[in-house]
Amino acid sequence: MLLKGLLEHIGIEPGRLQFSWISSAEATKFIEVAQAVAKEVTGLGPASRLIKGRAEVG
Repeated sequence: MLLKGLLEHIGIEPGRLQFSWISSAEATKFIEVAQAVAKEVTGLGPASRLIKGRAEVG
């Protein structure tokens, strides 16, 4: 997928982006997918490449 390749190139891990087709009538499926995505992203930890470091005053 082109978008995933671009995001990987700029430092976003593939597990941080997920696509799912869910009907508005599939509330249970939405909950399951949202929980699975949250668990996977939590497992990846902070996106260290996207977090700015603190400025040091010296």
